[in-house]
Formats: sequence, C-alpha cells, structure tokens
Amino acid sequence: MSQIHKTARGIEDDQNFDRYLTEKRRIIEQYLDEYLPGKDTYPASISRAVRYSLFAGGKRMRPILVLASAEAVGGSEQKVLPVAAAFEMIHTYSLIHDDLPAMDNDSLRRGKPTSHTVFGEALAILAGDALLTYAFQLLAERSKDSLLTAEQQVRAIFIISRAAGVNGMIGGQVVDLESEGRFVDNDILEYIHRHKTGALIRAAAEIGVLVGGGSEEQFKSASRYGENIGLAFQVIDDILDVEESSEILGKSAGKDSRTGKATYPQVYGIIKARKEAARLTHEALQSIEPFGERGWPLSALARRILERRT
Repeated sequence: MSQIHKTARGIEDDQNFDRYLTEKRRIIEQYLDEYLPGKDTYPASISRAVRYSLFAGGKRMRPILVLASAEAVGGSEQKVLPVAAAFEMIHTYSLIHDDLPAMDNDSLRRGKPTSHTVFGEALAILAGDALLTYAFQLLAERSKDSLLTAEQQVRAIFIISRAAGVNGMIGGQVVDLESEGRFVDNDILEYIHRHKTGALIRAAAEIGVLVGGGSEEQFKSASRYGENIGLAFQVIDDILDVEESSEILGKSAGKDSRTGKATYPQVYGIIKARKEAARLTHEALQSIEPFGERGWPLSALARRILERRT
C-alpha cells in the first residue's frame, strides 16, 4: 500500500479536520476584525472596500497553513497569529488586483461581486494597496508584541516580501499575462504556477516553522511541503475551472479557456493533470513525516487540497 494511504490511516477523520478549520478561521477572522479600522472609519470608502473583500468569505488556507506549521513544531498560536493574518491580507490584495479589468477582468469572487464592480476600479486598486501595506504594518507592529526576536522578524518579512514580489507572486502573474493565447512549454507552465500561486503557500509553511521556533531541518521540510502543495493547489484549481460551475466555485468558471491561459489541463489533459496533483501531494506528505502526530493538520490539508471541489 502506498505511503499516502498509510498516512491517511493515522490522521484525524474529516469531521475533526472540519472542526479544526472552522476554529482556525474564527480565530483568524476575529483577529483581522479587531486589527483593521471599522467600516465607518474616515475615509469610510476605503475602510469599507478593504473590509468588503477581506471578509467576503474564503478558505483562509494560507493563514491556517501558518498556524498548522507552527503547531507542527510546538509553536504557540498567539506568537504566530499576526504573521498568519498578514498572509490573508496579502492574499486578498492579490485577488482584488487579479480581478481588475487590466488583469483578469472578473466580476465574481468568493461568490460575490468583485471589488471593482462594487466600489469602482480606482478604489479597488487602493483597497488592494491598503491591504498589502497593512500586512507589513502588522508584521512590524504586532510581531514585536508576539515576542519574536529581531532575527525572526526580519527573516519573516524577507520571506514574505520575496514570495509576494517579482521573485514570486508578481513575477508569476507577469509571465501568466504574457503567456495568454500563446503556446507554452512545461517549464513556463510550472514557472507560472510555482510563482503566481505556489510561492506564497510555500512561504506560509516556512514562516509557520520559523516563527514557531522550529529547527533549520524542520524549516526545509516545511518548505518542500509548501512547494508541493502550492503547485498541487493550482493544478486542481486549473481542473476545477474546466469541470465545475461558477455557482460552485464562487468565481467565473471556464475563464482560463476563454482567455487562453496556460493551464495544466491544456498542456497535459485532465487525467495527467490529476495524476500530477496526486504525485505532488504524495511528495508533500513524505516531506512532513518527521513532524509525526503534531503534523496531522498539514497531512489533512494536503489531502483536502487534492480532493477539493471548490
């Protein structure tokens, strides 16, 4: 029997993991709600736009990954929570900008009208900018309160900056835009997905271990795990864009094909794409075996990504 099945027998069942996800989402959203200015804080237009997108729903996968990685090395939730919240701010900023007319020009996100369709393009751009800036303000301000060392704080900011910038998410987005309607080979496709989506997911796993007080070997294990699930997440996302409806996905389905985007189903076909997602998940699970029982949420998260339908 494969290792992926051996590991499955040793983790909590889906019901326990659902409870885990629900509780972590509650904690993260409460923290974000308390940190950000209220919706009527002057200038109210930007406060409302920021909150509209941030609290429009979503899986909160990246901040949960930060918390789960920290727990896997015995770290405390209180110490890691500000960093986890910063990841959700950066992710939401990227979604706001990704939906803009100059980018993907989408009208639906998380089952609701996108920011620019509600508040206008200019305010949506500023809301995204505000969330990105809030993220680094939070890292600088609250990470000190969480008793991070100066070295941890600087390294965390560096890792997040690299993952969100030209060497990560932005670089992937640029190549994605430039590849629309063109033939791309396997290397370009993997570059797009590892940078546009995977970089921030890998960084979340890495920083959870870093801030949680893990060793350098544990950091490397988390990095391999994050790199593999980050790519697996995007492979499945590509497949769902083909197979599911807009109502189920909470965003416009079939958009990749209509805009000529480079995707795994386009390059490999659905069957091979699913096999690749399974292979990546298997490698992710192998990389966190040294975490033992404390790593069960990471194992459950990897499987949930592979099995997801939204």
